[in-house]
Amino acid sequence: MGAVTFDGRVVIVTGAGHGIGRAHAFTLAEHGARVVVNDLGGAVDGSGSSGAAEEVAREIRGRGGVAVASTDSVATAEGGAALVRRAVEEFGQVDAVIHNAGILRDRTFGKMTDDDVTAVLDVHLGGAFNVLRPAWPHMVERRYGRIVLTTSSSGLLGTFGQSSYAAAKAGLVGLANVLALEGERHGILVNALSPTAATRMTEGLLGDLADRFDPRHVAAVAAYLASERCDLNRHILTVGGGRVGRIFLGVTPGWYSGPEPASPDDVLAAIEEIRSLDGHIVPRSGADEVALIQKVLGA
Repeated sequence: MGAVTFDGRVVIVTGAGHGIGRAHAFTLAEHGARVVVNDLGGAVDGSGSSGAAEEVAREIRGRGGVAVASTDSVATAEGGAALVRRAVEEFGQVDAVIHNAGILRDRTFGKMTDDDVTAVLDVHLGGAFNVLRPAWPHMVERRYGRIVLTTSSSGLLGTFGQSSYAAAKAGLVGLANVLALEGERHGILVNALSPTAATRMTEGLLGDLADRFDPRHVAAVAAYLASERCDLNRHILTVGGGRVGRIFLGVTPGWYSGPEPASPDDVLAAIEEIRSLDGHIVPRSGADEVALIQKVLGA
């Protein structure tokens, strides 16, 4: 099996000025990618800006790699279009997008402001749409593409005080599921990454083990998913501290009440069978669940 390389490939990385995104950019460049380093360079809550993107791009070039910086905001459609345009004008194509940009506005649900909701959704979930919509036609035309969306255990499993962040991260899984189905016939593969790493966003959360969670562990997996060697589609990989696993949604055969509608008491009586995981499948699409239902009904 050949090595993972990006010779001639162009990869956009959003949120690449710090932390995990920065590690993505360096790892990709080290393996031959021409990297578009996108970041406003703001604080964790999204405020302010800095020259972080240009600093990363400059360091990549200093190491002999190829990179340009973009400070376009993925939180707007105009910013996403400008970012893709920058990649095409500079390098002539877009082969892969790793959407890593994100901010945090941690607050319990009852204390959230409107901005705590919209600002987070605009960057994480809206940002994916804003970048991928203009990038998609380029991939379709060339019949090749790799998309990596960054989800989170907060969205998949829940974390106290992160309702807007969790909703956005769960929404990215839904987007990945659909794009994986729509893109496959065009040679576009779409996967999601759920990372844990020592970054500004996790400062103080990993305790004594923080030094074990180098962002480069995550970047290695992201680079594989963004590469031509990747043959996965519609997968969620969880990565951190050198461990790589898979998270998946499963569906069980469940309980069949019969042709007549059940009563609430019937559901209560059958609840153990309903929540049993026996005989579950990992569906590739909603059609697989329909097929499971048909099987249970004897159709």
